[in-house]
Amino acid sequence: MTSDKAQAVPAVRLRSDGPVDKDTLDYARTKIDAVVTRPGLPAVSGDVRIVRSATRHADHPWLATADLRVGGRQVVVVAEEATGREVVDQLQDRLRRQTDKAAHAWDDGHRTAVPPWRGGPGSA
Repeated sequence: MTSDKAQAVPAVRLRSDGPVDKDTLDYARTKIDAVVTRPGLPAVSGDVRIVRSATRHADHPWLATADLRVGGRQVVVVAEEATGREVVDQLQDRLRRQTDKAAHAWDDGHRTAVPPWRGGPGSA
C-alpha cells in the first residue's frame, strides 16, 4: 500500500572527517533535512562535510562545508565554530538563506540573457 504523504528522501550525503561523534552527525542530519525538505524547494542534491581538527590549540576546530545543487543553481556554504552543535547551527542558518535565494531565483526564472553576439535578442 502506498501513501500520498510519502516524501522522497533528499540526495544530500553527510560525511565526516576526524573525531566527529555520532550525536553531532545525528544533529547535523536533522538540521540539514529540515532545510532541504522544505516545501517549495526544487530538487536538492549534494554533499555536506563536517570536519573536526585534531589540534587542540585551534580556536575553531570544527568546520562544515556544504556543496549543494538546488534546482539548477549551485549553493556553497562554509561554517567554522568552536563546538559541533555551533557549527551545525551556523551551517543550517547559512544553508537556509542560500537555498531561499536559489529557490527564489528558480521560481522567478531569472536567467542570464544571451548576449546579441551569441544569437540572443537584438541580433540582426
